[in-house]
Amino acid sequence: MTTTSTTRRTLLRGAAAGAGLTALGTGRAPAAPGPAPGAPPDAADDGPHIGVLLYDGFSLLDPTGPAEILARLPGARVTMIAERRGPVRTDTGDVALVAERTTAETSRLDVLLVPGAGERGTVACVENPALLDWIRRVHRHTRWTTSVCTGSLILGAAGLLRGLDATTYWASRDYLENECGARYLPERYVRAGKIITAAGVSAGVDMALYLASLMSGDTVAQAIQLAVEYDPRPPFDTGTPDKAGPELRELALRLLADSQT
Repeated sequence: MTTTSTTRRTLLRGAAAGAGLTALGTGRAPAAPGPAPGAPPDAADDGPHIGVLLYDGFSLLDPTGPAEILARLPGARVTMIAERRGPVRTDTGDVALVAERTTAETSRLDVLLVPGAGERGTVACVENPALLDWIRRVHRHTRWTTSVCTGSLILGAAGLLRGLDATTYWASRDYLENECGARYLPERYVRAGKIITAAGVSAGVDMALYLASLMSGDTVAQAIQLAVEYDPRPPFDTGTPDKAGPELRELALRLLADSQT
């Protein structure tokens, strides 16, 4: 009797066999397994510890897009972190991600990523002194502190962006400048020292690839881009407010508001 069970891993190995996946030029042995589930992200191992902050009302792609990229870095461990362990709901309320660590259990990270949210989730964060204090404390020891979309407003509320170049979701530009004291740049991502902010939602993928290049070199980052087949060719060219025009801008904001709980 012949078993014809073909897994995705087998298919990928077969397709890559003649392509020399080991020729990435990292010069590293295969990464050792990361800490067991539930082990603190600041436990000792060889790879970078990447912590993604979750909070009620976050936007789904903000953490998951970058996590898909950064989890592919050699030896990396990505941990979802929230004030309480367990499922955390997105802004639409339809999906939840699971936080495996709490902020109280996490003192040091190599990379901190703060996602954005709709108005409810963002406002709750900027008005949460305990969470802002945790961000400030972790930021003191990070190699990189990053945000996606309105996550930059949360970094700003923690006092990390004053006087720096930064970006955010296009409709939040005024808040970033007036309340956070940052200089808004209409870019997909902006680096200011060890802080990297990304524009709205999908820009987090671009930011994560850039961060991957900073952490592991261009070759690894390019290979990760190929691994996830990130070659965007959208059917429309309305991805920035300048291209979209006033009617689409109004509709976009209404669709966002109507879809959020």
